[in-house]
Amino acid sequence: MSGKPIELLFATGNLHKVDEVKNILNSEVFKILSLAEFPDIPEIEETGKTFEENAFLKAGIIFKKFNIPVIADDSGLVVEQLNGAPGIFSSRYAGENATDEDNNKKLLEELENFPEPHFAKFVCFAVFFDGKNKITAEGELLGKIVKESKGVHGFGYDPIFVPEGYTKTLAEFLPEEKNKISHRAKAFKKLGEKLRDFYLSGKA
Repeated sequence: MSGKPIELLFATGNLHKVDEVKNILNSEVFKILSLAEFPDIPEIEETGKTFEENAFLKAGIIFKKFNIPVIADDSGLVVEQLNGAPGIFSSRYAGENATDEDNNKKLLEELENFPEPHFAKFVCFAVFFDGKNKITAEGELLGKIVKESKGVHGFGYDPIFVPEGYTKTLAEFLPEEKNKISHRAKAFKKLGEKLRDFYLSGKA
């Protein structure tokens, strides 16, 4: 491919996610645009029943508004002993306006009556939508929840999540280290490969 990079609008207001995905996808092929660069962002209610449904819901609303090829994701924490909770409600587990600290506190309270280890995984569904074509990719990061919050990097449940094979929480990883193993990194790397094939094939 030659010429200007293909612009993809990332349908999220989470600037942490924007930075992560820019690090993963920005290249001579793709340029990731943030919603922060656009006016009058529509409200998006996550009414889907799965991560994939919510991701396409966001992508569809943002594409309809700005008519630019969109990437979106929905991701969350799935805890084995809580039958998959908080799941799609991860960002609002302790309520609609909950902070990361509120959500972490609620999760640890819910796990108080369960024995350790508290096995869990982060799940991410990354999607592409250009008004006609839909492309999806999934990523997972296995690990466990720990009681003591550690680390200053990342966001969400990162300070209480220790990835499988490691002894430190995800919030103790530097951003570039996290981008090598995270569920979001895995999903968007797969999505990036699929998008390269899609654009090179001439189907776009």
